[in-house]
Amino acid sequence: MTQTDATTGRHFLFLQGPHGPWFHALAGLLRAAGGKVWRVGFNFGDRVFWPGPGYIAFKDRHEAWPTTCADLMARHGITDLVVYGDTRPIHAKAIALAQARGITVHVFEEGYLRPYWVTYERGGANGHSRLMALTVPQMQEALARVDLDLPDTPATWGDMRQHMFWGAIYHGCVALGLRAYANFHPHRTLTVGQEFLLYLKRFFMMPVHRLERRLATRRIRRGGFPYHLAILQLEHDASFRDHSPFTTM
Repeated sequence: MTQTDATTGRHFLFLQGPHGPWFHALAGLLRAAGGKVWRVGFNFGDRVFWPGPGYIAFKDRHEAWPTTCADLMARHGITDLVVYGDTRPIHAKAIALAQARGITVHVFEEGYLRPYWVTYERGGANGHSRLMALTVPQMQEALARVDLDLPDTPATWGDMRQHMFWGAIYHGCVALGLRAYANFHPHRTLTVGQEFLLYLKRFFMMPVHRLERRLATRRIRRGGFPYHLAILQLEHDASFRDHSPFTTM
């Protein structure tokens, strides 16, 4: 079976994706392989990064989303739901509807090595991942049966300039379009304006932060003392709020 054969006849419903044009590019590949694609947008940022056909604007109140989503799934004969993160309220409600209807749920999520990779799982990610039903020995056994030949990390791994750029553009568009999407509320506790200013500040402060990291790294490497590296999640991350036993970082 070819990739086109596997995609022909499939109807994909995209919800919110990562900042930037990646979701739109993915949809183009699915269309080229024979699938049909629609995208629901909840703010002007979603609209800007989906310039092609198949865009559906949701401008109603949040309480109306489950009914609207169910209607879209039935009207377009949706076979596949595509989301970026599975815990934000609009995604969680859509996933519940999809699973009740036998619709395949594709969940993308931020990877640990950002911004060059994302994770992909069917059904759910993080605390909703099917990995949660496996023991560590079972995971090890499964990994032993798969090809782990992965591409090398790019030499510029950790360079977040492009990531911050798309984030600032997206949140700027969200702020500009609040009149048209008056009922939109971010899934985070920050307001639209706060999100935009935060990304803008991060973008312009990147040279300073880069210098601070280099100085801190040199101090640790030359310190002659043992140290541990701990990877922490962002406090406002939806997965942290929904799956962690902690309330703050």
